[in-house]
Amino acid sequence: MTETTSPDLTARARLRMAALHLFAERGFEATSTRAIAAEAGVSHALLRHHFGSKDGLRRAVDEEVLDTFDRILADLDAPAGGESLMATFGTVTARLFGADEVRRSYLRRALLEGSAASGDLFTRLLDGARARLDQLGVDGGPESEPERESDRLWAPYQVLFLILGPMLLEPVMRHTLDDPVFAPDVLRDRSAANQRLLARGLIGARSGRDR
Repeated sequence: MTETTSPDLTARARLRMAALHLFAERGFEATSTRAIAAEAGVSHALLRHHFGSKDGLRRAVDEEVLDTFDRILADLDAPAGGESLMATFGTVTARLFGADEVRRSYLRRALLEGSAASGDLFTRLLDGARARLDQLGVDGGPESEPERESDRLWAPYQVLFLILGPMLLEPVMRHTLDDPVFAPDVLRDRSAANQRLLARGLIGARSGRDR
């Protein structure tokens, strides 16, 4: 018995989980609804009853992934002790991706396929990051008003660059590292380096190292 056919899950949940696994493994276009139904251990007619179509099932998978992302962001508190907010975002959201290879693979495929659905998914992620920054009272700092407006525009993008970058680049990063990209020790070291680089600036950090 697989996770997707567990009797502890409803048929709807098994179908959504099966779709997540197969979309992550094969991609959306290469996955049929019949393959998803077979993976979930339910009839094809039941899939149609619950989701209507493969597009409807994809929307359900995206909603589940986005709900998880929003819950992780909701746990984020304002940084303390001189921590960088960006580094704090990276540390907290590592909980979502670090131990979940299937979600990483799904998001990587979904975001990189370049479809309208990809754009919708990224927009929802961006809206979530922007809303959490607003809730934390992040502003543009002491700069001029145009600079503050620019910071407000780009801050949620920077958050997603930090969060999604390692996930999107994982297939090639693994060739340059001795350990898996999302191994606990690698995550810890990367988060600490992000903290230092974002606090001091990349140029300042390199200058200090060269002294």
